[in-house]
Amino acid sequence: MEGQFYTDYSLIFDNSTDNFSEESGDYDTNMLGPCVATINSSFNKIFHPTVYGIIFVLGIIGNGLVVLVMGYQKKVKTMTDKYRLHLSMADLLFVLTLPFWAVDAAKTWYFGGFLCVTVHMIYTVNLYSSVLILAFISLDRYLAVVKATNSQVTRKLLANRVIYVGVWLPAAILTVPDLVFAGVQDKSTSNLLFLNDSLKTEHSRAICQRFYPAENIVQWTVAFRFQHILVGFILPGLVILICYCIIISKLSKGAKGQVLKKRALKTTVILILCFFGCWLPYCAGIFLDNLMMLNVVTPSCELQHAVDKWISVTEALAYFHCCLNPILYAFLGVKFKKTARSTLTVSSKSSQKVTLMAKKRGPISSVSTESESSSVLSS
Repeated sequence: MEGQFYTDYSLIFDNSTDNFSEESGDYDTNMLGPCVATINSSFNKIFHPTVYGIIFVLGIIGNGLVVLVMGYQKKVKTMTDKYRLHLSMADLLFVLTLPFWAVDAAKTWYFGGFLCVTVHMIYTVNLYSSVLILAFISLDRYLAVVKATNSQVTRKLLANRVIYVGVWLPAAILTVPDLVFAGVQDKSTSNLLFLNDSLKTEHSRAICQRFYPAENIVQWTVAFRFQHILVGFILPGLVILICYCIIISKLSKGAKGQVLKKRALKTTVILILCFFGCWLPYCAGIFLDNLMMLNVVTPSCELQHAVDKWISVTEALAYFHCCLNPILYAFLGVKFKKTARSTLTVSSKSSQKVTLMAKKRGPISSVSTESESSSVLSS
């Protein structure tokens, strides 16, 4: 599973030249011996399916509601609405892959080679697109607040055209490694040397992951990990931090609209803290593991075990961000909440009553207004 970098140390490998795979990401060929026998994978078999199940339910409800409300609007009228729709679609597709990984973590991969590659690609494209869309949202709000008088053309260009080149195209390109390396392999038929017969029985299962060439697996692993950190955290994180810091500076000046400004500042700080709070611990963990693989940091059994547990836990925390996105970027908006209530109420009635209501009340207002975007209140 791309993005999941804990290592299965319950087995060791021989010196075969066949392709070698890392469990859900990577395997450090230097960490063999006593460390191998002490890792207990039962934690991941319980923890990951449980957390993935919770994220799946919350993500489906939250992002599904946003997509439902947007779809009911027929026409997306503002740039803010468009970004919300892009973000919810990315998060929704992301959480749809989690049941596959939950079953894989608990038992085995039952779904075959084609679905293995497909789920890997869907997972990757939406993992990267989600964080890149957050960067675009911060850039849009920077333009709306700091460059409010002459930013409409630029904002429309970003929302209508550039987002496909700056978000979806690179996210799609980053699925190429999944297409090349992802596949299914049965551990019981691989060139593996198990520690004892009981472990052999326990680990005789199919696995779906990337299989890198054995002769330079460390190089492949480290390269793709640094790619994940750079594209999935550092670049969007810098854009988010810079744009929102400028927005905070802008809103802090002047005496007008102090109540709205305080609310906007509070919301902006929450957005920054949520992004970095979710993704920084996870990326720090895989960065440290990279340094150990490269022997920049001297590896030890205790440190390796601690890092593996840290990555397992913080990975789940990072994925919770897709459940927070609907709250941070949609449900905090007053207009969105009103429109959501209206949508759910109207959708429960007959089409005839919907038509009559539409005629009496006129078209429902947009999910958000440009003033909300400009004041950074439509979070």
